[in-house]
Amino acid sequence: MQPGTLQSLLAAASASLASTSDSPRLDAELLLAHALGQDRSYLRAWPERVPAPAQAARFASLLARRQAGEPVAHLLGVREFWSLELQVTPDTLIPRPETELLVERALLHIPADRPATVADLGTGSGAIALAIASERPRARVLATDRAAAALAVARRNAAAHAIDNVEFQEGDWCKGMPADHFDVILSNPPYIAAGDPHLAQGDARFDPRSALVSGPDGLDDLRLLIPAALACLKPGGWLLVEHGYDQGAELVRLFEAAGYQDVQDHADLADKSRMIEGKRPYQGFSQAGKS
Repeated sequence: MQPGTLQSLLAAASASLASTSDSPRLDAELLLAHALGQDRSYLRAWPERVPAPAQAARFASLLARRQAGEPVAHLLGVREFWSLELQVTPDTLIPRPETELLVERALLHIPADRPATVADLGTGSGAIALAIASERPRARVLATDRAAAALAVARRNAAAHAIDNVEFQEGDWCKGMPADHFDVILSNPPYIAAGDPHLAQGDARFDPRSALVSGPDGLDDLRLLIPAALACLKPGGWLLVEHGYDQGAELVRLFEAAGYQDVQDHADLADKSRMIEGKRPYQGFSQAGKS
C-alpha cells in the first residue's frame, strides 16, 4: 500500500486516537473528509488516492487537536442532530444523540394535522426546537436561552435550514412566559452536579459550564423549571425534560409534588434513565408555582 494514501492515513489516525476517543475510526474519517472538502463516501470510493500536501497538512492539524481532546463537533463546526446539520460553537452545548429521545416523545404529544404551541427552554444551538419545527410545520415554537451568543447560533441554524416557524427569545426559563399557553414545553437543562468528575472528561470539558452544571446535586434549575412550567402549560399540556441517569426517581417525585399527572420516566437506547414527562391536569391546578 502506497504511503500517504487515504487508507493509510485513516489507519494511522484511528490508531493514534484509540486512547482518547470512543470512536477513533469515525473521528478519523470525519476529520479527513473535512480536510479534503468531501464526504465520507469519498474515502471509501478512493482509498488509494493521495491527498494534496495542503490537505494532508490540514488533516494533521485537525488530528493533533483531536488528540488533545478538542471535540470533533468544534473541529468541524457542525454536528448532526435529527438529520439536521447544525452549527455548533463553544457558546453552545454539543447536541448528543440521546437527546433525540426528547424529540421522539414530544412528537407524540404534538399533533401533525393542526396548530400547536411549543416551547424549548435553554435551546442552545436550537437542536430540539428546530427538530420539532421541521417535523411539525403547523406548530409555533418558542426557543429561549439566557445566553445571547447561543441564540445567535440557533438563529443561524434556523436560517440555514429555512425553518421559519420558530421564534427565538432571550429569557431565563419561564420568566415572562404567558400562562395557560403551551401544548408542550421541552428542555434539556443543566443537570450535572458541580463536583461530578465527568465534567473533566471528554467533550464536557469544552461545553459551556452554564449549560451543564446546576448546583450541588444538579437539580437546582429543574426545581425551578418544573413548577414554573406547569402554569405556562394549557390544561392537558405536557412538560418533557432530559435528566441524568441517576435522577429519575427524584424527578418523578418533583413532578408529582408539583401537580403533574401521568408522570413517566423513559430510558434511552443504552437503557439508561434519560427523560421524564408529565401532564398538567385539566382540573384542580393552582397557579401558585407560576414564575
